[in-house]
Amino acid sequence: MSIGVPLDHNGAARRRRNSQATRATILSVAKALFARRGYDSTSMREIAAAAGVDVALVNRYFGGKEGLFVEALKASFHPDRLGAWDRASFGRDLATRLADNAHSDEEGTNGFQFLLRAATSPATAPLLSSAMQERFMAPIRAWLGGPHVEVRARILAATFIGFLAERLVRDAPLEGEEREQFITRTAALFEALVTETGPSARPEP
Repeated sequence: MSIGVPLDHNGAARRRRNSQATRATILSVAKALFARRGYDSTSMREIAAAAGVDVALVNRYFGGKEGLFVEALKASFHPDRLGAWDRASFGRDLATRLADNAHSDEEGTNGFQFLLRAATSPATAPLLSSAMQERFMAPIRAWLGGPHVEVRARILAATFIGFLAERLVRDAPLEGEEREQFITRTAALFEALVTETGPSARPEP
């Protein structure tokens, strides 16, 4: 008869939770620093210090600075949230958010600033392009469906990004008649892309 050492399932679960929490903290700190300082000006040592961990642990989780940056990019997109949108109210709901102050959506604004930084750096633009295709464009195409989905998804994404930039620069909520007009007209733009009620493509000669 052998006597085995009892397995500490609770301890293993706690370690997994702690590991996940530490990883999430590192990602959050990395996104904030990359957004504020850019990829080239942010060191792994700074990220580790701000997260309260050792550099070796960051490397163990992410395999280096580029690996961490790619994971931070992916974490900036939330494709699962798209499925929760009600197609009937999507246009107006999104237009209402865009009419508000950028700081009313702090998480989204910080993420957008991070992506802007990534887009303007030759070192990180290719990484952003890959992450956008996987985590942003592909889910939009899957959610939209229907005819001309490639071009509709591209126009929707470009329109949304443009409005995010406008909201960031404006830095104040729209009010009164301007707000109502903005929401009504912007909602119509998005609804046309979602429901495919825009102008048809020019027929072949």
